[in-house]
Amino acid sequence: MDLGLTQRVCIVTGSTVGIGLATAKLLAAEGAQVVISGRTAARVDAAVRASGAALGVVCDLGEAGEPERLVAETKARFGRIDVLVNNVGYAEQRDFLTVSDEQWDVSWQLNVMSYVRAIRAAVPVMKEGGGGVIVNVSSTAGKRPSTGMPDYTVTKAAVLSVSRLVADLYAKDGIRSNAVTPGPTLSEAWLGEGGLADQQSARTGKSRDEVLQAVGAGRPLGRLAEPEEIADVIAFLCSDRSSYVTGAAWSADGGTVPIIL
Repeated sequence: MDLGLTQRVCIVTGSTVGIGLATAKLLAAEGAQVVISGRTAARVDAAVRASGAALGVVCDLGEAGEPERLVAETKARFGRIDVLVNNVGYAEQRDFLTVSDEQWDVSWQLNVMSYVRAIRAAVPVMKEGGGGVIVNVSSTAGKRPSTGMPDYTVTKAAVLSVSRLVADLYAKDGIRSNAVTPGPTLSEAWLGEGGLADQQSARTGKSRDEVLQAVGAGRPLGRLAEPEEIADVIAFLCSDRSSYVTGAAWSADGGTVPIIL
């Protein structure tokens, strides 16, 4: 199936590992001009080689001005922006009563404000080009709060609100905005050293493998997602095949959140 992405200029944030890297690979395979981002040159360079991306930009998207710089460098190179995938994110397991103001702010800056800043910078460029597509990666936690990740949960709910807001604001400009809500995925967030599997292991006394098995078993489909399975949904929403879809929050969670809306 031709997704109509050939030569489309697509920014994917947080794209050196996991869902972001899988998305960059898929979009590049579809013929898109993909721009990836990450915080270190070594990881960005490796991801460019692995994905076939056209450009890699080293930036810390939790810092004001950095999402705007990513957008500006993309426009300077390609002259336009057709697709923005906001995927960067950060999660830790914490107790609500002990999350500090500073920790709340770090989560908010990366998980919400990086999306807002990137969208704010990209929309005028998309308008100049006659339209565009924005896909915001949220989480099941944005639809049903995860009590063990309070700041992450609140920020991912905010992403859903931003995504719908942007859809309403810019539909008449030919800009579509949708969100994806993945469930637990076999990516660095869970599998990396000190990641969510290790954090749950330390808290519960279970082995890392036991934690991953239990989390997978808690999904109706009985397993965690592969990053490529989430990337497939993102690529569809980026494509002409979803041309009448905007303002949606697509669950890609193995049936985790038991709602029909």
